[in-house]
Amino acid sequence: MTTFNLSGNLAKRATALLVGGMLATAALPGFAAPVELTLDEAIDMALKTNPSIKMSESDLKKSEWDVKGAKAAKSPSVNLSHNSIRSKSPESSALAYNSATGQPVSIPIPSSIGNRYTNSVDLTLPLYTGGKLEGTIEKAQLGNKSAAFGLEKTRQQIKLDATTGYYAILQTRNLVKLSEESLDQLNSHLKNVEAQYAAGTVAKTDVLRSEVEKASAEQSLIRAKNSYELAVSGLNNIIGLPLETEIAVQEDLPYEQYDKTLAECIEVALVNRPDLAQVRASVASAKADIKVAKSGNKPVIAASASEQWSDNDFPGTDNNNWTVGISASYNLFDSGLTRSQVKGAEASLDKATEQLRQAQDAAQLEVRQAYLNMKEAEKRIDTSKVAVTKAEEDFKIAQVRYSAGVGTNLDVIDSQVALTSAKTDYVQALYDYNTSRAKLDKAMGIAVE
Repeated sequence: MTTFNLSGNLAKRATALLVGGMLATAALPGFAAPVELTLDEAIDMALKTNPSIKMSESDLKKSEWDVKGAKAAKSPSVNLSHNSIRSKSPESSALAYNSATGQPVSIPIPSSIGNRYTNSVDLTLPLYTGGKLEGTIEKAQLGNKSAAFGLEKTRQQIKLDATTGYYAILQTRNLVKLSEESLDQLNSHLKNVEAQYAAGTVAKTDVLRSEVEKASAEQSLIRAKNSYELAVSGLNNIIGLPLETEIAVQEDLPYEQYDKTLAECIEVALVNRPDLAQVRASVASAKADIKVAKSGNKPVIAASASEQWSDNDFPGTDNNNWTVGISASYNLFDSGLTRSQVKGAEASLDKATEQLRQAQDAAQLEVRQAYLNMKEAEKRIDTSKVAVTKAEEDFKIAQVRYSAGVGTNLDVIDSQVALTSAKTDYVQALYDYNTSRAKLDKAMGIAVE
């Protein structure tokens, strides 16, 4: 064995080169450390980065400005105007009398060019509009509430998407492990079969069948790994990470018993769901539309004030005059326009009312489906857990019997397939339970913290 003794400086340089090489290698894309995530962290990232959230926030901000704009129409408005006019007068004549003769004389007046500058400040304040402005403000405020409910609805959907995406990674990761375990079992069994075939105790068909089952298990593993990669890309898309980012999930598929009844879940949904609140806001908005339409049959009263300055010299600040007054107008006949608008608004109210009833029915159906699917998956968890225990025992017995020469190769293969199937059913039941529970929370309108 050869030993190298390095001097102090040389050792430091070698260590620096080694550490630098390791850091450079770690910086390469293929060696990037995976992002470790819990479910809560994944949901939080999705709520902060998902474009749907940003769009809903923009809708809410716009609705807030719409309210301010509607209220501004009820406040005084001041208009400042300036007019500069340059004009030419045509040639004309004037009739006069000669003082000496007493006879009329026509005196020509030549054309002239002059300037006129006018400034004015006008103030207008609506005093009464028959409920039109009040109805418009109410509609804008309802639109703002609807936008806020829309943002909450989007947040709940994004939470559901992130949750199901996270659980999909857990499910596919477990299925990869099961496929690897199945392949390892078949590899071990194939070695046992080959050893017995070499000893002349089993037929060639046992070897061939075992090789076929091993190849099938390899195909299943390839598909499982591909499903896992797709699940990771799907979650990356939801939480705003590059699609190729490696994710290391920090949890496993949990099981916690749900204690609410179906009737309780439906009751919560009818109160909490943001989409139902949006439809209720639409009903109230339709009522406000009727108020606005009926204002066409009512008088409009406004106060006004104006001050003007006019002069032939710029900027035209002489010859001041002002006016203050109140104006009132009433539409005596509009060929049925107001009546048509009122009837149209009433029809829209009928439609909105039916939409609310339809939305409530759909909400109850969604809650019922999610609840029953969750309970069905819960029952499958218990039965599949028992099946896994029995399948493991059956597989062990089949292996022992085959090694002792009293069992067949087909017994071992069938029991191994049954074991893998039972474990897959258990993983699937856990996944279905958790995703159904997440869908139930969304169907009930559970607020996102």
